[in-house]
Amino acid sequence: MSLQHLLPVLVLGLGLPALSQQEQPEFRLQVNSRLISTTLTVRDANGKLVTNLPQTAFHIKEDGIDQTVRYYASQRELPLSIALIVDASGSQDKFVKEHEHEIEDFLREVMEPRDRAFAICFGNHLRLVSDWTSSPVAITDTVHRFNKGERNFPEIGPKEERELGTALYDAVYFSITEKMEAEREHRRVLIVFSDGEENSSEHDLIDAITAAQGADTLVYALRTTENKEKKMNARDRYGMRVLDHLTEATGGQSFDVRKESSKEIFAAIAADLKSLYEIGYYSNNPAHDRRFRKVTITAGEGMVVRAREGYAPR
Repeated sequence: MSLQHLLPVLVLGLGLPALSQQEQPEFRLQVNSRLISTTLTVRDANGKLVTNLPQTAFHIKEDGIDQTVRYYASQRELPLSIALIVDASGSQDKFVKEHEHEIEDFLREVMEPRDRAFAICFGNHLRLVSDWTSSPVAITDTVHRFNKGERNFPEIGPKEERELGTALYDAVYFSITEKMEAEREHRRVLIVFSDGEENSSEHDLIDAITAAQGADTLVYALRTTENKEKKMNARDRYGMRVLDHLTEATGGQSFDVRKESSKEIFAAIAADLKSLYEIGYYSNNPAHDRRFRKVTITAGEGMVVRAREGYAPR
């Protein structure tokens, strides 16, 4: 190239200042993986709780693909957060009154000073009768005041005009989304007292289950109904199936107070809560969607693991 042709190039080059450090293109590495943690219980072939398994005993599959366990905690290594969701509609209030002392005894047995709980009483409004506290007495006192007719408690969820009387799904959904989701690094448990019947919620059963699975919250239920088994109607059977689906999908369990005493039921739940494991993994699924992912956890031959069925990424 002749000097005559080269000069314009040199002049153009000299006219371009060097990029300053602040103007340099920025390179960012985005990592979208997050720890998927799951709380679970393990029983042997005879139904006895197993509490001494090591991390190496657990194997996880997500949608059939093996995952690597990256986090492990057993028994009481993590604090406990408990939600009591009490159906206070007309057909249920007498059951709650019967259970007041048993609820207090249960909380005294399972809660340590670092643990905490709250209580919601609901009909067609969702009343936060007791916010987070470590005092079993404080919780049962406010539940008792509600049962005596006091209604001067704050509501959770949007203020809705509801004509009918039982908003079970909303009570579960908003208890999780407004209270439980923030309880990170806690084992989260929700206990429902209800017959499972529903007629007033904005959300449906799938929403309630999805919220519980997303927040890794075990749901237990005490099914309370006045009707004897031979006199149950379609609505009674519907309510039973609702609570069965809700608890099984989230890793908890439902109990029927007509078949077991509430004292026995609380003892069974307390035993579970003292025997929880928590394990976690980073999903190797690269998809960035909200499709439900089925999670299967095993713990060796003859062991029965009870945990949430999966989760939907957010």
